[in-house]
Amino acid sequence: MMASGDDAAFSNESGTGNRNSILPGIGSKEKYERIDAELAKDRPTRGSDSKRYVFVCAIFASLNSVLLGYDVGVMSGCILFIQKDLHITEVQQEVLVGCLSIISLIGSLAAGRTSDAIGRKWTICLAAIIFQTGAAIMAFAPSFRVLIIGRLLAGVGIGCGVMVAPVYIAEISPTVSRGSFTSFPEIFINLGILLGYISNYAFSGLSEHISWRIMLGIGIVPSVFIGFALFVIPESPRWLVMQKKVEEARSVLMRISESEEEVECRLTEIEEAAGGVKGEKCEEKAVWLEFLRPSPALRRMLITGFGIQCFQQISGIDATVYYSPTIFRDAGISSDSKLLAATVAVGFTKTAFILVAILLIDRVGRKPLLYVSTVGMTVSLFCLGLALSLLGHELVSPRGGILIAILAVCGNVAFFSVGLGPICWVMSSEIFPLRLRAQAAALGTVGNRVSSGVVAMSFLSMCRALSVAGTFFIFSAISAISVVFMYMCVPETKGKSLEQIEMLFDRGREWQRIEVELGDMEVLVPKE
Repeated sequence: MMASGDDAAFSNESGTGNRNSILPGIGSKEKYERIDAELAKDRPTRGSDSKRYVFVCAIFASLNSVLLGYDVGVMSGCILFIQKDLHITEVQQEVLVGCLSIISLIGSLAAGRTSDAIGRKWTICLAAIIFQTGAAIMAFAPSFRVLIIGRLLAGVGIGCGVMVAPVYIAEISPTVSRGSFTSFPEIFINLGILLGYISNYAFSGLSEHISWRIMLGIGIVPSVFIGFALFVIPESPRWLVMQKKVEEARSVLMRISESEEEVECRLTEIEEAAGGVKGEKCEEKAVWLEFLRPSPALRRMLITGFGIQCFQQISGIDATVYYSPTIFRDAGISSDSKLLAATVAVGFTKTAFILVAILLIDRVGRKPLLYVSTVGMTVSLFCLGLALSLLGHELVSPRGGILIAILAVCGNVAFFSVGLGPICWVMSSEIFPLRLRAQAAALGTVGNRVSSGVVAMSFLSMCRALSVAGTFFIFSAISAISVVFMYMCVPETKGKSLEQIEMLFDRGREWQRIEVELGDMEVLVPKE
């Protein structure tokens, strides 16, 4: 038994062993034990070292996502104190909450061009600097107008950061674990939301004038660590190839790949995707002109990428997170401290279930998790609307209605975190060809942020016109439509290289057959 395990390790690390040695029972003869033992002494386990390095890079690249999550979480509580301190109206509340998502589209669009011009790594740094400036202005804002200026700057930084992080991580990750690593930004968004909720609860006892300023100011702290990240993370090898820096790209691939053979294989694939093999040049056609007149394959990619980003938001997740105190107040919780304590429970649930997604995304696949997520969200949103409706008509006891409402909100964020939350960013960073990836991902992020802003800026008005219960019935119907979209327009990308994924969109509705053919290749990829 020991011999077969050593044989597999030798095959995975060196890439020179018999391809069949990864199968059980092959190479289990006793004579191989001595050879493999000697090899293990002579050199370190390169595969585990490269995975650890990619893991660290993914963590640092995801730090900008903490900023988005923290802002979303902290604003749900800050708005209670800002309203009392600055005496803002309901419309001003909606503008304050929703403007960040709308303005972040500027950062997302700019990041698409910037990441192609100066690189993925330095775009991550630029996003952090812009957010720090905005957060500092918000913390010291003497009026609503100055507060909005700071929030707009923070929105640009957030839009820039959330666009570039998944692209960067997808481009440095190995195929077999790309889904898990690319989900890291969503983990950090959820962690940020939880930290925002905890900050709300921790500082809620301070005066109305001081509490919300401290809550917003603490958001600067995560971005400080991004400065340290610049000394750790490398530039994307795919971006380096696009800049004709092939030797630098090879050097990066040596650090993130398990063998020299894998380095050469990945480098060849990247060069072919970039149009750099045999002196070939990429088309001179402008990227945005290609978006305006897309080929059939690119049109299918755009529908998938843009659609999944929009459905992530129009199903009401930001309304649930931003306005959870409003929802719980409508359910019957009156104390500010109890409202904020309930939101902490929501934050813990959202963060815990994203970890479930990370464990399953590269084992179960993207589409099964999307089905579970969207169906579960549909049911949870319907139950939340039903609970609030029954409470409004006094057809259920207050205690029972509050319990159902809290469970429904927690269920909604749990199902969101299991699938639609992380996979939205994973798919957007996977499906587009290399020459278009950064700007196409930026376009999808624009759809995401605009949808988020529209929901956040209209939620209170919708609740006033339709009731809170009626609003969540609408979100439930939208979530049901998203189930159909996932079936019709989203292919399975588990276990496929970024270059193989492009093939899925070349043949339209035939991708089910192509998925099977490419899936047969997964047996050639070592798995843990």
